[in-house]
Amino acid sequence: MRLVGDNVEQGIYSIQDAMRIADEQNLDLVEIAATAVPPVCRIIDYQKFLYQKKRKEKEQKQNSAKIVVKEIRFGPQTDEHDYNFKLKHAQEFLKEGNKVKAYVFFRGRSIMFKEQGELLLARFANDLSEVAKVEQLPKLEGKRMILNLAPKKQ
Repeated sequence: MRLVGDNVEQGIYSIQDAMRIADEQNLDLVEIAATAVPPVCRIIDYQKFLYQKKRKEKEQKQNSAKIVVKEIRFGPQTDEHDYNFKLKHAQEFLKEGNKVKAYVFFRGRSIMFKEQGELLLARFANDLSEVAKVEQLPKLEGKRMILNLAPKKQ
């Protein structure tokens, strides 16, 4: 087997010699590449290696971006002032880097006004086209018509 590690002369050793060298240094003999010819082993402190690996994974998890989806609810006959108010909030959410899920909720017989809901969401997407891109076009799911928006990259 090929032996690598700190304080070790790299080279090809028998298994017994590698184990003896690891025991002398009070470290562990760990197989790194089993498929290589000859197999590669490293002399390291295995517990320390596991600890460092876990710490790196934790740091990567912290640095990854967390996606938040904000919801904005409309009715099929949403007034102009309410629309502008919700539009302003959606712009703020998108500038913060959050996704926006806008939906029109139909109650009772208001489901007859599907076209109004679709027009409202299309207008909403058009008004936000400078700061957002459409992930999902307006789609009716049960009593809701849903539009998904994601922030544009700057």
